Amino acid sequence: MTELPRDRMDQVLKRFELIEAQMAAGPDSATYVKLASEYSELEDMARAVRALRAAEAELADLETMLADKATDVEMRELAEAELPELEAKVEKLAADIRVLLLPRDEADSKNAILEIRAGTGGDEAALFAGDLFRMYERYAAAQGWKVELLSASEGERGGYKEVIATVSGRGVFSKLKFESGVHRVQRVPETEAGGRIHTSAATVAVLPEAEDVDIDIRAEDIRVDTMRASGAGGQHVNTTDSAVRLTHLPTGIMVVSAEKSQHQNRARAMQVLRAKLYDIERTRAADERSEARRLQVGSGDRSERIRTYNFPQGRVTDHRINLTLYKLDRVIEGDLDEIVDALIADHQARLMAEETE
Repeated sequence: MTELPRDRMDQVLKRFELIEAQMAAGPDSATYVKLASEYSELEDMARAVRALRAAEAELADLETMLADKATDVEMRELAEAELPELEAKVEKLAADIRVLLLPRDEADSKNAILEIRAGTGGDEAALFAGDLFRMYERYAAAQGWKVELLSASEGERGGYKEVIATVSGRGVFSKLKFESGVHRVQRVPETEAGGRIHTSAATVAVLPEAEDVDIDIRAEDIRVDTMRASGAGGQHVNTTDSAVRLTHLPTGIMVVSAEKSQHQNRARAMQVLRAKLYDIERTRAADERSEARRLQVGSGDRSERIRTYNFPQGRVTDHRINLTLYKLDRVIEGDLDEIVDALIADHQARLMAEETE
């Protein structure tokens, strides 16, 4: 096991304590917001360092007591009983700090744009896309996140052909980024009278929400087209042109928003376009830093089949980490913690392996 970088830990703790003091001094609101943001970034590491130092000091006291021949029998027995637990605590805290010191994705703290599209499977694929969206809605609610629908195209028998939403809250992208890819379902469709098991699929894309400072979009690179919004059966929802299609000319990326307000549509379409362009830049930068990044979990490759939901057997399998859980009913209801935690742990293990190479 590699030694902990004590100097770096000291620097983090000193900076954290300085920020604490500056925030307590009552700075102006703009300064306070900047300090609070950095405070949030350093808080987990600072707490872990303080806890490790306290545990190491306690361990040193125990070892001193055991080394002292004058220690009476009763105190020695107590110290010997406590020693293994304290040693394990120190090792656990040290492991936590090693994880916290790993290179961080600057997008981890951002909100996310969630896109779900029905794939192969017709009506059943649209129903499955709807199931996935509700799964993420429930998971988000359990995390205390907010989900806001940006656009939706409903399937003829329910579900969605396509649905796009923003998910906002603390650490959203850090947890949802591993969901990008093809999700496959195996079940007897509601529309199937013969009771045969069908295989359908839906594509999930999770993009970090970008701000103006993250990506610069030139006005001359955008073509804006307005269209008449249509409802079910092709009937017009209103009598004015309201749907907006943005085309980013250098990349050919198109985004359409078709709600009632043209002004709101343009803002929402730009929000999604900015996220897509930011994601392209992130991927390009990661590829330049390390070819190994192409192989890591959470690469965001939409063509990769990442998970299968098998209803007849009640199981869900994540193919990237060979994880199979026989609690599909709970997973589809939003209980994703075990899967998400396993994906994060695998990702961290890969990063640690790269750090030691």
